[in-house]
Amino acid sequence: MGSHGTIKLFGGSGCPELAQEISDYIGTPLSGRKLFQFANENIFVQLDESVRGQDVFLIQTTSSPVNYNIMELLIFLDALRRASPDRITAVIPYLAYGRSDRKDQPRVPIVARLVADMIVDAGIDRYILLDLHADQIQGFFSVPGDVLTVFPLLSDYMKEKQLKDGVVVAADLGFAKKARNFAEELGLPLAMVEKRRIAQDTEALTLVGDVEGRDVIVLDDEVDTAGTMVNAVNIVRRYGARDVYLCFAHAVLSPPAIERLCSLSVQEMVTTNSVPIPPEKRKQLPYLTTLSVAPLLGEVIQRVHDGCSVGEVFRRYRRYQ
Repeated sequence: MGSHGTIKLFGGSGCPELAQEISDYIGTPLSGRKLFQFANENIFVQLDESVRGQDVFLIQTTSSPVNYNIMELLIFLDALRRASPDRITAVIPYLAYGRSDRKDQPRVPIVARLVADMIVDAGIDRYILLDLHADQIQGFFSVPGDVLTVFPLLSDYMKEKQLKDGVVVAADLGFAKKARNFAEELGLPLAMVEKRRIAQDTEALTLVGDVEGRDVIVLDDEVDTAGTMVNAVNIVRRYGARDVYLCFAHAVLSPPAIERLCSLSVQEMVTTNSVPIPPEKRKQLPYLTTLSVAPLLGEVIQRVHDGCSVGEVFRRYRRYQ
């Protein structure tokens, strides 16, 4: 037992399989809860056991259906707070609204800050997040927490490919720093796609670097509608790339992402289960490889509970932070 009582794990409806995997890794069963939606779309949450004085971790992603999962998270946190635990940690594998992190146009909101404020106000003491779209979002939270990265999982997997003449390609210039660190981890050179955004879509302009006759790893933080990935693959093909691999942290896969990805000629698409991928989407992507983030999250949850260093988990990967 840690200084905050025993671990109590709860899972929302956003990522039940991942929550169970984390539970299995830690060796602590998921605590029971009643969770359903009334006919009027109101959400009901009730805990099946006492959490008074305990160290509670709630695992809930905020991927599709985004607004439902956010509201469920807030209601679940309120139910936990009113049950008098010693500490509440929100474990959010994917945080929605990450692209709304600043005012880049007149009279627009900063929704990432709004979401962070709501989560804190709902009663958390800490948070655990994976690969934010913009690093400054962690500053929107007024409580301490840990922002983890899955790119060590992706780089370790790609090392096994032993690409002799490979190159890492950043899907856009904004991702160049992490792509450079990824390339250094694999001992490969870096290239970058220069693009500009037009309304909801993107247009690739040119490629900075050499990919001719090389195996290419196209890297990005998330794939939503897959427009950026399609442009990146098309441009590296145009410049003579050989085999192409796609690597990204979050498989959001909003329409028409599946259709776009199916049209691409790639060897493999590598991602994680931070966002649940429905079976019907998996069937359409036979070259999809999904790495589990459960051991990473489970290890960090255990360390947070025990009061141990989380940084030790990432000592060899600090370049990604």
